[in-house]
Order: sequence, then structure tokens, then C-alpha cells
Amino acid sequence: MILFSAVTFLFIFITSLIAAGVLLYLVSHDLLTPGEARLRPEGVIFRMVVWSCALGTLLSVLFGRISLYPINRVIDAMNRLAHGDFKTRLVFPAGLDRHPTAVEVSDSFNHMAEELEKTEMLRSDFVNHFSHEFKTPIVSIAGFADLLLEDGRMTEEERQEYLRIISEESHRLSDMATNVLNLTKIENQTILTDVTVFNVSEQIRSCLLLLESKWTEKELSLDVDFGEYQYSGNRELLKQVWLNLIDNAVKFADQGGTLKIGITETPEDLIVSVSDTGTEIPRESVGFIFNKFYQADESHATQGNGIGLSIVKAIVELHGGKVIPSSGGGTTVFAVVLPKK
Repeated sequence: MILFSAVTFLFIFITSLIAAGVLLYLVSHDLLTPGEARLRPEGVIFRMVVWSCALGTLLSVLFGRISLYPINRVIDAMNRLAHGDFKTRLVFPAGLDRHPTAVEVSDSFNHMAEELEKTEMLRSDFVNHFSHEFKTPIVSIAGFADLLLEDGRMTEEERQEYLRIISEESHRLSDMATNVLNLTKIENQTILTDVTVFNVSEQIRSCLLLLESKWTEKELSLDVDFGEYQYSGNRELLKQVWLNLIDNAVKFADQGGTLKIGITETPEDLIVSVSDTGTEIPRESVGFIFNKFYQADESHATQGNGIGLSIVKAIVELHGGKVIPSSGGGTTVFAVVLPKK
């Protein structure tokens, strides 16, 4: 505001000097006679300059406070946002809040603040979940390894059980590290490469065979009656999508439940749906299931580390598609919509 007032004062002062110079020139060349005025022209000009500058400065200060008020509100909100207060929202006073420019500025700022708040929450959740998922298997491995070293009286059966747990937890750590690296690679990839035309139906059947031991162990009934469909995309990345979705469906299906996979086609999209009958996704958790390390089962009783669906979402979005989850009536469905072009 001070800078604005100073600039305004400078313009007023220069304008007054120009006006005074012109007036003095007219009087000195008898082009403008002061008449019978008792005051000398120089005195009139000097007073005119002084009063013009004083009145102009006062008006510029008042106008500056009013006109720069919205800008000061924006600057103050930006400063609070820069200091980590992501709950900051920009609200203009009544009257001004209906102006199109003010509405556009406030909407853009508030949208930015909301996105930053969500990003900060995701970062915090990621750190918390990653710490938990990473620490749990390490503690298990260290604990059972210590038992093997210190307890010389354990039976061979106990020794084998402890070694089995150490092996499982080691593989869990390895899988988590691999998934995190894959997810990071996919998220940093902006251009879809290695695009080929392949048989999606055959690829899904191949994924089912790879996971046969898991769905046979749970005695699931398969409903995989679909035709042959071709798609142009990254074959290896999409294979990860089907493996993750089918593995997830098997994991949460009831013993003896049903695993159903369907493929449909529209003029614009290819739609693959994977559904299971079993544990439903809580309504309050649907919006978070694609977050890294998020698990609707907060007790972490089921296997997994909460990265699979994040990988699915990243790969599908890289193909320009979307994943639509739905859960209810004892059935959970994940529909993958892939655009043909």
C-alpha cells in the first residue's frame, strides 16, 4: 500500500509541476493575465501545487487501502499456506465475493489449498502405513531369529515353524519393496510405451492359471464366460492389473464363494470386471482403497501390504482409463474401463 501511495503521489506531483509550468509560462508571456488579483501568480501556483499534492496523497492513501484490500487478503492467505496451514481458505467480504474476478481467484486458491491439504494427508498416511508395514515383518524376523539362537531346547517341529515364519516375512518384505519400486516407476511414467495389440481374454485366463493354487485352496467357483477381445496397450503392465485384481478378489472371497470375471465392449471402451462374493468394502473406505498402504481391514489380519490397488489405478490411468469400485449385497466389483483409442 505504501508503494502504491508513493507511486500515486509521484504521478500527482509530476502532473502538478507540469500544470504549474504551463500556467507560469502563460502568465510570463502575458497570455494569461491575473487581473486585479492581489496575490502574485507565483504564490498562487505554489499553493496550487502544495494543495494538489496534499489532497492527492490523502485520496491515494484512502483509495489504496480500499483497492488493495483484496490483494492483501490473497497475500495473507498465501503466506499462511506457505507456512503449512493447509486449512487456509480465501474468503472475500460480502459484496466483493460476487465479483467474477474475486470468485475465480477464491475458487482457484481454495481448490489449490484443498489439494495441498489432501497431499499432506496422503504423505502423512503413507509414512505411517509404510512404517507399520515395514517394521512388522522385521520385528517378526528378528524375534524368531533370536529364539532360534537362544533356545537350544526347542523341538524340531518348533524350529521348522519359526523358520517358516521367517521365510514368509522375508518374502513379504521382498514383495513390498518390489511393489513400491514398481509403483514409483509407473507413477513417474507419463508416456505409455511398448504398446502392442494382444488378446486380453487369453491374458486373463493365463493370470487365473498363475493363481490357481490360491482360488482352489478357497474352493471358489469360477464364472469366466467371456468371448475373445483384442486390446492395444502395454501387455506387461496390464498383466499386473489382472493379477492384482484377481488376487485381491480371491483374498477377500468367502470360502466356497464365487469369483466372476466379465469382459464387455462399447464403441469407445473395453470394460473388464472382476467380482467376488465375500467381505464387502466399508462405505467409508471406498474413497481411500487406492491410497498407498491403505487397508480397509485396520487389524491387517489379511495378507497384503495395500499397494496392489495403487498399482492398478496408476497403470489404468496411464492407459487413459479408470477403475470403478462398488461393493454391496455381499459382492464386491472392480470395473476397469480402458479406452480403445
